[in-house]
Amino acid sequence: MPAVIETDKLTKSYGPYRGIVDVDLTVNEGEIFGFLGPNGAGKTTTIRVLLDLIRPTSGTAHVFGIETSADPVAIHRRVGYLPGEWNLYDRLTGAETIRYFANLRGGVDAAYTARLVERLDLDPTRRFRQYSRGNKQKVGLVVALQHKPDLLILDEPTAGLDPLVQQAFNELLFEARADGRTVFLSSHIISEVERTCDRVAIIREGRIVRLDTVEGVRALAAHEVELRFAAPVSAAPFESLDGVSNLVAEGRTLRMLVTGPIAPIVRLAGQHELVDFVSREPSLEEVFLSEYAAQGAGPPPGAGRRPAEG
Repeated sequence: MPAVIETDKLTKSYGPYRGIVDVDLTVNEGEIFGFLGPNGAGKTTTIRVLLDLIRPTSGTAHVFGIETSADPVAIHRRVGYLPGEWNLYDRLTGAETIRYFANLRGGVDAAYTARLVERLDLDPTRRFRQYSRGNKQKVGLVVALQHKPDLLILDEPTAGLDPLVQQAFNELLFEARADGRTVFLSSHIISEVERTCDRVAIIREGRIVRLDTVEGVRALAAHEVELRFAAPVSAAPFESLDGVSNLVAEGRTLRMLVTGPIAPIVRLAGQHELVDFVSREPSLEEVFLSEYAAQGAGPPPGAGRRPAEG
């Protein structure tokens, strides 16, 4: 499967401030890729480098096999982009704004644009200055999607959207993937990434700290396992298994945290008269929070970075 986005030790510094450091990413054709991190972690900086809106301090980035600073126009022709914050001409209506960008693209399928407007529940007759944050976001999504780009780069795309519109947006992402197109979705909303993405990178203080499938990232965190037996059993054999921690024995019940494969627990439990087996899979949010806690408290928010960067 060809790579649509590739970065190699991509670094951007803002003078004394940290942007991103040695970011290595590969985003494949036809996948929805989540770029997860809190505000200020370096998500927006990475996107701006990919689009050649800013130049890297060191390292390289390629989109569609093109070095980003070599021919950004060729890249932009095939990209639909929604920035994290955007404002346009206040006097234009939503329809006029959408048509303006369609004309910049050399024309789009008007019927498809109309379907997007309907599915996102947008009133295109109001002027841009009259829109709420959520409705401005809808206009931006139509603009990004209407020319059916090979690559969608979306920075915090669901900000301000109500749950029903978010569901419609997710369906549009799945349709893009089914068409073989690629989505690069930056977000600090963990549930959004968990619902929609095939793979996810977690960025912390400008560096990639995890890169895996959503399921693979979850597997890095401990499962909560509860075993209930017909009679009390010894906890020692379970405690000796690799990956088992925080084991608590209460009468006929054993509770523990299990990191890694759970099969050894199942085999050992099967040697006794097992009444009930409960395993709770960790959410992506728990993995995310544990990853940020793993390095300790770290510097206070905003230290060593430009506050405006995502």
